[in-house]
Amino acid sequence: MEPMNNRMTDLDFSPPEGLTVSLWRSLLLNLIDRVSPERLPPLQLTSKPVDVGISAGDLVALPWYRTIFSNLADVISPEILPPLQLESTPVDVGELVGDDLAHGWWHSLMGGLRDRLSPEKLPALELTSRPVAAFGADASLQILDWSSLLATPKVFLPDAPRDTAAVAALPEAAPAPAEPAATAPSPLLLAVRMQLGRDLGRTRFRRRIWIGLAAAEAVFLLVVLFKFQ
Repeated sequence: MEPMNNRMTDLDFSPPEGLTVSLWRSLLLNLIDRVSPERLPPLQLTSKPVDVGISAGDLVALPWYRTIFSNLADVISPEILPPLQLESTPVDVGELVGDDLAHGWWHSLMGGLRDRLSPEKLPALELTSRPVAAFGADASLQILDWSSLLATPKVFLPDAPRDTAAVAALPEAAPAPAEPAATAPSPLLLAVRMQLGRDLGRTRFRRRIWIGLAAAEAVFLLVVLFKFQ
C-alpha cells in the first residue's frame, strides 16, 4: 500500500474528462463498451481484508425463522466479549444531565434543602483585573461612565475661543419665495385619474365575487361533510 502522505499529495480535484466529451462521441463510446467491453486484469488486493461479519443487506434478506433462532441463541448463550481496554485516562465529570433528570422529584427537593442548609464552600475568587465601581448596580442597572473606567489622570482642556465677529455679522433672513400661481389641471391627468378610478371599482367588484364564491364553496363542503358523515 502507498503511504498516506503520497496519496494525499496526489489528489486531483479537477472535473472528469467525460464532462468535455460531446454527446455523439459519448454515445459511440458507450456502444463500443457495450459490444466489446475492455478486458481488465483481475483485481489484486494489496491489503488484508477485515471480517466484518454479515452485512446489513444480507441480514435484512434473512428469513424470519433464521432471525428468531439467532435471537434465542443470543439470549440463551450470549457471545462473551473480551474486557474493554481503555487507552485514555477517564475524567470525572460528575453526574450526567440524563441521570440527574431521571431521579424522582424528592431527590431534587432533598438536594435543594441540602444546598440551602449547608451550601458548598468554594475557594475565594481570585480577580486578575481591577474592580470597577458599580454605582448602585445592586438596585438598578446603569451604564458606567468612561471616566470611571480610565486609570489615567483626568485632563480638562479649555474650550476653544469663539469668533464673536462671525456671530455678530449674521446674514439676514432671505425673503420667502412667492407661491406659484394655481394652474388649471391637465386634461390628460383627469383622464388618467378617471381610468384609475374605474379600474379600482372593477377590482373591488371582482374581489367581492371571488369572496362570495369561496364562501359558498366552504358552506357546501361543510353541509356535505355533516350530512354524509
